[in-house]
Order: sequence, then C-alpha cells, then structure tokens
Amino acid sequence: MSRRHVLTVASLLLALSAAGCGGGFDVDEYPTARGTELDCRALLADTPRRVAGQDALEVADRVAAAWGDPPIVLRCGVEEPAALKPTSQCFDVNGVGWLAETTADGYLFTTIGRSFHVSLEVPKAYDTAADALADVAGTVKKHDPEEKPCV
Repeated sequence: MSRRHVLTVASLLLALSAAGCGGGFDVDEYPTARGTELDCRALLADTPRRVAGQDALEVADRVAAAWGDPPIVLRCGVEEPAALKPTSQCFDVNGVGWLAETTADGYLFTTIGRSFHVSLEVPKAYDTAADALADVAGTVKKHDPEEKPCV
C-alpha cells in the first residue's frame, strides 16, 4: 500500500470518527415490553436534538436516545418498574406523569399512566432533572398515549 493511500485511508477514518459514524454510544440492553417495537421506533426517531442543553448522541443500534456527557438516556418500552405501587407519587411535567427514583448516579424517571413505559436516566451532573423531563415531554405525549392522568 502506498504512503498516499495510507494517508487517504487514515484521513477517511478520522473524518468518519469525527462525524459520529463509528457506531455510536452503546446503551446496555434492557428488557422491553412486548408489542412496543413500532411505537418505540417512532418515538426514538422523533426525540429532540437537545435535552437539558445537551446535544444528542448517536446511539448504536438505535435502541435508545441519549444526550450529553455524562449521558442522559431515554429508553422506550421498558418494563413496569418494581418501585411502582398504587400509592407511588406521580410527578407531572408538561402533561406527562413520571415515577421518580434515586439511583447511585442520579435519577431514574419512568412514565406512569401511558400505553407503555418510557424511562429517562438523568445523571447528578445536571442541575435540574426537570429540564430533561420537560424537553422530552412533547415526544412522549405524541407517541405514547395517556391512559390515566397523573394524580
């Protein structure tokens, strides 16, 4: 291989890496509720470009959406959280009800009262998790119909 060819290939690889074409951010696999695949594909394709002031990340295999560093991660079609009880408090943010749980790294919010569950992990690094919830609320409302209002 000539030196010129090696430089061309190296330049191409560098450009692809800078453009985010290297496969994207890896999100751990998670169990999804049966029958949510099509709805989740539509929801994930319609997520905002910015959440909590953070730019979207390319997610490998498009199994979720993510923004920023550390990443805010939205998962669609997740299983009902074990912490969800009839007495659980529901937090309404822009018309979307959320169950809030504290994690070692921040917060985990999961939708309540909708056709399927959507979760949003917000690391402690972000001043207010409510900004992230407000930014994704429109997408959730559009693609995941409310069945029971947050009370």
